[in-house]
Amino acid sequence: MQLDTDITYISGIGPKRAATLCAELGIRTVEDLITHYPYRYVDRSRFGRIAEINESTSYIQLKGRIVSMEKRGEGRSQRLVARFTDGSGYIELVWFKGIRFVEDKYRLNFDYIVFGKVALFGQMYNIAHPEVESYNEVNVKRNLGWQAFYNTTEKMKSSYLNSEALRKANYSVLAGTQLEIPETLPESLLKKFSLMPRHEAIRQVHFPKSTELLNVAQKRLKFEELFYIQLSIIRQSKLRSQHYQGYVFGHIGDYFNRFYKECLPFELTNAQKKVLKEIRLDLASGKQMNRLLQGDVGSGKTMVALMSCLMAIDNQFQACIMAPTEILATQHYNSIVEQTERIGLNVKLLTGSTRKKERLQIAQELQNGALHILIGTHALIEDSVQFKNLGLVIIDEQHRFGVAQRAKLWAKNVQPPHILVMTATPIPRTLAMTIYGDLEVSVIDELPPGRKPIATHHLFDNKRDKLNSFIDKQIKMGRQVYIVYPLIQESEKFDYKNLEMGYLYMREVFPDYQISMVHGKLKPAEKENEMQRFLRHETQIMVATTVIEVGVNVPNASVMVIESAERFGLSQLHQLRGRVGRGAEQSYCVLMSSYKISNDTRKRLQIMVDSTDGFHIAEADLNLRGPGDLDGTIQSGLPFDLKIANIASDGPILQVARQVAKDLLDEDPLLEKPEHLILVQQLKKLQRTAVNWGVIS
Repeated sequence: MQLDTDITYISGIGPKRAATLCAELGIRTVEDLITHYPYRYVDRSRFGRIAEINESTSYIQLKGRIVSMEKRGEGRSQRLVARFTDGSGYIELVWFKGIRFVEDKYRLNFDYIVFGKVALFGQMYNIAHPEVESYNEVNVKRNLGWQAFYNTTEKMKSSYLNSEALRKANYSVLAGTQLEIPETLPESLLKKFSLMPRHEAIRQVHFPKSTELLNVAQKRLKFEELFYIQLSIIRQSKLRSQHYQGYVFGHIGDYFNRFYKECLPFELTNAQKKVLKEIRLDLASGKQMNRLLQGDVGSGKTMVALMSCLMAIDNQFQACIMAPTEILATQHYNSIVEQTERIGLNVKLLTGSTRKKERLQIAQELQNGALHILIGTHALIEDSVQFKNLGLVIIDEQHRFGVAQRAKLWAKNVQPPHILVMTATPIPRTLAMTIYGDLEVSVIDELPPGRKPIATHHLFDNKRDKLNSFIDKQIKMGRQVYIVYPLIQESEKFDYKNLEMGYLYMREVFPDYQISMVHGKLKPAEKENEMQRFLRHETQIMVATTVIEVGVNVPNASVMVIESAERFGLSQLHQLRGRVGRGAEQSYCVLMSSYKISNDTRKRLQIMVDSTDGFHIAEADLNLRGPGDLDGTIQSGLPFDLKIANIASDGPILQVARQVAKDLLDEDPLLEKPEHLILVQQLKKLQRTAVNWGVIS
């Protein structure tokens, strides 16, 4: 059997199951199967006792006998219940499917080994759909030890492709055949880091002989996975820097100096000054800048972006700023026009709402060089938008744009412009190293002086009257309030507060106040009108969905209420909280939730209450939820699907892998040494479906 053998030919699979595995998990070949790694393990080296079972028992393995079987219920609710004993007590084994098969297969008063997850139903513990095997058969077939569990789907389970079926298929491939698993790492790396050979690592990770060997096997496979990601990213970055020269912004001129002396509305923070210095060095280096600017909400990224644009303009280049929404683009435009009015900068706004006459004027001024800065949305990437001399592209909240969209901006010049991508979503270091590993990273980790930390509170729904009194008090003090809901209309699937019901409720509770309602299904003009009414203080309360997560700047708004806060991730809650706290007054964020939430959810919400540090929250969110969709192209949020490594917990391995990849490419940039042929072959294999991140990030 070979790695590229079709899984149809594996014992116990066949054509129908193979089709299901392909559709559900993308498993087509033997190699796909053996690299679908277990997600956890259970110790089956010992037998438990029924008398020992309590509320803390999760999985248990028992040796005993089935003493009775009976069907209960009727129709779809029918189930088969077997009474099982090991001499110390009784437990029920329950099947909801395959009842006839179970009745025919298992007999009363024979010795069986039972394994499964324990649940309490009424006064009786039970195991639903347990693994049941003859005691003698188990002793002959295998030694009990650590048992692997595999991710499956509901469709797979309905085709009897559960975790046990995958385990048996892997056993058939890895134990029952002479499968050749070639090495993917150079011998020098295996020796230097004492890494287990790949063939042994794969066998141990599926069928570990001990905890120690399992840990060694996992370490080897995680290192390999992360090493190749970093090798690919760093290699592409090196090739790009060699291939693409950067425009040289050789001097700081009148626009920058006059703005700094005459227009700067406040003293720059030390963090802003540090970042501007890093950008200045990039722009003067002769290499194309590719820099990621991270900064919490309100940290002053837009000011850094503007001053970077002035560096381009002083060197006779144009600049553009692309934002994901019309609201955010308009906010950038209004802010920059107001701040640069005194120095005579020509700034224009281009969005889907821009009229034809204005578009023609923008096109003319872009091509003759009269237009200095163009700010806009996706409209900037239209083919009709042609610059005379585009030198700097700034992309705000860049993970909201797809790779193809960003690439179109890149192609506006024969020689690619300098790139600055910005995000207010703090990205943990390990994730940034993976998604943005080819970008230099700048961080604004300091808020402007005078900003008061936002006070955050978690309230349950039974404190609604207390919340309403607080809102009323704040509005009477002249403040404004956001109320954010996760849904527009009521959902049968989720019992979360919805926007339409919330709007009616707020009108009933606060009949004397004006209320705006904003959501993504509104037409742009309607949305903008409601936003402007709130900005002009014509409405006191804004009821909205997460459409306000990015791009709303109302300094007078001091209260953010997030309904069904358990529905949101930590990073999104932090983004929403950042809509307030923009003025000099004390601001508040109130997280409302049902009382019936899990302990994990309570911990998540408590993290929000305890911290306003976006990077701390991002790390916690990564640990709780995984990488998420940060790149805007694939669900995993990563350039390659991770099969075994975990970005949240495997940071130390990632850092070693990155350094090893960097050192190796410093020594052999083109991977021309004979011992590195194995690396080239593996990179080609991995990159058949990978995006060329080094060119378009």
